[in-house]
Amino acid sequence: MSEGQQGSRWGRWLVVGVLVAAGWGIVHGGDHPTTASSDASPSATPSPDGAAPSASASSPSGPASTAPSKPSGRYDPADYAAPVRRYAAEAGVNPQLLMAILYNESYKPHDPELERAWQRGKPEASFGIANMHRAAFDDTKPGRPFADRKWEELPDDRDLAVQAAAWHLHDLAGQLPARPSAPLNHDELLALGYNAGAGNMLAFARGVKVGSQAQSYLDRLHDNWARSGTAVQ
Repeated sequence: MSEGQQGSRWGRWLVVGVLVAAGWGIVHGGDHPTTASSDASPSATPSPDGAAPSASASSPSGPASTAPSKPSGRYDPADYAAPVRRYAAEAGVNPQLLMAILYNESYKPHDPELERAWQRGKPEASFGIANMHRAAFDDTKPGRPFADRKWEELPDDRDLAVQAAAWHLHDLAGQLPARPSAPLNHDELLALGYNAGAGNMLAFARGVKVGSQAQSYLDRLHDNWARSGTAVQ
């Protein structure tokens, strides 16, 4: 690559980096735990297709993923519907919820080099198309099919990112009380746990008011719910 091409390439990355930095300052995508209490009220508003998220949704059967695991071109979560169905079934979670989380977390560019460049300046940043933190990944992988994999591999292996997110949701579900007192359903609480952490999820399950950042995440989940269901059919 010539010096002029390199300069042009890095110029584009600089612009994208500035946009990503601005986006992370405006939109929370799992990089910062939210506070459990604020003046915002929890919402269980039905999803756009008229059906609220439900953990009872079945996982459609189908062949293993034929989509490329490694990043190639523009990212669309729907391209990974097959691994979403596969790993949701493996972990026993709702595939529509898993896909909706991928849509929620698609607010930033998922280019491996850009993610690593950002992480060098912000070591606590998340990795991969599911925006998973190192601690969450390391806590989730013991005893799982990807136990020998590393968090650093997430930007390069999108199937691994989907699998790890599915099992993380499985582990969050195991922490929920059988009868939460919150006006939120099972999948909404799991999405908030994925975004804000297990501690906040349990607080929300006890009826603590959902903070503004968590409510924004929940609103986007509702916005993405219908197309997520279509994607995993």
